Amino acid sequence: MVTLENDWLMKGLIDFEYKKYQLLAYLKHVQGSFEKLKLYPSLNDLAFHYKNILSVKNGKSLLEDSFPKSISEIDLANLNLAYKKIVDDDEVMKQIEEIINYAIPCFEDAIEEGKDLYDYVESNFEITSVGLTPLYKEEGYFFIDNTKKKEANVYQYKITIFQQADGKYRGLNVQFIESSAKSLFETYEQKKMELIKRFKDLPNPATYLITTKLNFPYNETIIPVAKRLLVRYISNSE
Repeated sequence: MVTLENDWLMKGLIDFEYKKYQLLAYLKHVQGSFEKLKLYPSLNDLAFHYKNILSVKNGKSLLEDSFPKSISEIDLANLNLAYKKIVDDDEVMKQIEEIINYAIPCFEDAIEEGKDLYDYVESNFEITSVGLTPLYKEEGYFFIDNTKKKEANVYQYKITIFQQADGKYRGLNVQFIESSAKSLFETYEQKKMELIKRFKDLPNPATYLITTKLNFPYNETIIPVAKRLLVRYISNSE
């Protein structure tokens, strides 16, 4: 798998042709993923690198809140220290500026391609409530039904609220329960009742059915798109 390191712009040889080679190799890999209808993790990764390169262009340090939680405070301090030393070198900064000006439209084009693919995928999804929906929707279940498959996957979800510098956002914690065989003689309302009998901690759960007719890659596309769709659907229903 071809990736860009978090600090690829500042790390190693700072030379326009070398960095261009790194970037194009990475973007070629991303495009290959999109051609296979695999949205994630490439789309999130693109957004991360784009935000960071804009941050550097605007004269700021690397975006601390964009780094994975595995990056320690010491690692981040070292990255920002290296950044400060680099910006004090005029010749090096000229190379970086050239790289940035080349990279930004490349990232924008790739992100736009990813968004178009996301819109296409999402347009082939449908989401509906299963049975009566309670007022409390922050926890419950959802089914993912690919109509070409003989089984539907069942998940329990819980919505969480997290704070970032620019506002509050909703996250979704998901736990896989099982794969359930589909049958003409058993409705999703009946499947929901079975879940209620088995799991007493949610006596009146919000439950949703997410359906797609196309056979997208499951882990890279169906699951992440379904999760985003569910969060938005619940938010809009409040």
